[in-house]
Amino acid sequence: MDLVGLLAQMASIAIAPSTAAFAIAALGLNIHFGYTGLLNMGQAGFMLLGAYGFAVSVIAGLGFWPAVLISLIVVILFSMVLGIPTLKLRGDYLAIVTISAAEIVRMVGRSSVMNAITGGSNGLAGAEYRDAFNALSFLQDGQTTILWFTYDNVGVNGWWIRLVGWALVAVFVVLTWLLMRSPWGRVLKGIREDEDAVRSLGKSAYAFKMQALLLGGCLGAVAGIIYVLPSSVQPDGLGRSTTFFLWTALLLGGAATIFGPVLGSILFFAVRIFVQGVTGMVVPSGFWSSQQVEQFSWVMVGVALMLLVIFRPQGILGNKKELSFNV
Repeated sequence: MDLVGLLAQMASIAIAPSTAAFAIAALGLNIHFGYTGLLNMGQAGFMLLGAYGFAVSVIAGLGFWPAVLISLIVVILFSMVLGIPTLKLRGDYLAIVTISAAEIVRMVGRSSVMNAITGGSNGLAGAEYRDAFNALSFLQDGQTTILWFTYDNVGVNGWWIRLVGWALVAVFVVLTWLLMRSPWGRVLKGIREDEDAVRSLGKSAYAFKMQALLLGGCLGAVAGIIYVLPSSVQPDGLGRSTTFFLWTALLLGGAATIFGPVLGSILFFAVRIFVQGVTGMVVPSGFWSSQQVEQFSWVMVGVALMLLVIFRPQGILGNKKELSFNV
């Protein structure tokens, strides 16, 4: 691969639906951690539940919008089950509960007992539920070229899913900006910095933390839907590593910032492709297999995260003043 091809591939992954899905999930995680100080270590579980709620509902014969509503309801119930017993405790208890709950969701989803509903370890094929989304498209059939990008207008990985995905990113960025400038958002920041002070002012920190958990979880559900529309619902595809990647994207862009999660998600995928491509060009042919080159790129992502936390913990767009957490 030459340098021009590598840059084109980086630009392509930057506008991919999966990147938009990660940006939405990272925005939800930002509400949890960046603004409220909730240590949610299982955002992938919210995404997987949202994906399952949508896909199973469509396959069962429901339309697109009822399926989205069911997906959100399932995640709201899941958030309440997690939050009611833990949000009155220290933040690290929520971290333990969420990472365990996400693993429970994944293991139940891939269990052979659930084959008839979730497809077990094989998951649910996108062709079984994707048509309900594509039917909403106002784009004509065929292909469209914008700059150097050429995709089907309506297809597995076409312009329609990209348009919807990034439009939702823009909507949620504006929503987050409005909420965090409101009295509600200022209470969340107060809880993050000094929960006892918020209680002394007569505010229910527990109620506000529950609301933040529900809102961030719903963003995770929407992200899960966007993530699986171009592909399929695979329980192992939304496991512990996905949560790790979301935290990487959030910390890279900057927690407690509006655009940080979006920038971090784009850079996360683009930089990994860059490392993988440069490694493939520099390392002599036959020295490493393509699989080893890909594994090396993930190693470098981990190293980059370590260096980021050590030397710039606030991320690219972050502010050290926003890093006071009461956990």
